[in-house]
Amino acid sequence: MPEIMIRRFLPADRWRWAELWQGYNTFYEREVEERVTTRLWERLMAGAGEPHGFAAETDGKVVGLAHYFFVFSTSDWNPRCYMQDLFTDPAMRGRGVGHALIQAVYEEADRNEAAQTYWLTQEFNETARKLYDRVARATPFVKYQR
Repeated sequence: MPEIMIRRFLPADRWRWAELWQGYNTFYEREVEERVTTRLWERLMAGAGEPHGFAAETDGKVVGLAHYFFVFSTSDWNPRCYMQDLFTDPAMRGRGVGHALIQAVYEEADRNEAAQTYWLTQEFNETARKLYDRVARATPFVKYQR
């Protein structure tokens, strides 16, 4: 199995990141405005402020992404780390890419003394939930939105 390297995104990753980003949005059946995508990429490249991101690379190709934020809490002194997006190229699933990205986010959360690291997924995302059940625990919270 090829080695998985986790690193920050580089300007040269723009088009591959966009492919993965589109794959993620397609999976969740959502449309994201181009201006939002542009802003996200620009903020990842600025490296100052949020969101933060990691690329997973194998054999010189970016095969996964993770985007995360630090969020202040009303019940913890330290911030919480919210991983909003996690996506692995479908051809690379089951090879440890998602696990490596989660581990990198965990390590970053630990460096920033985050009180917890959390994320959301949809119930139908059974493949990812098998991984999530191994590296975290599900909570009883239900999400509401307007």
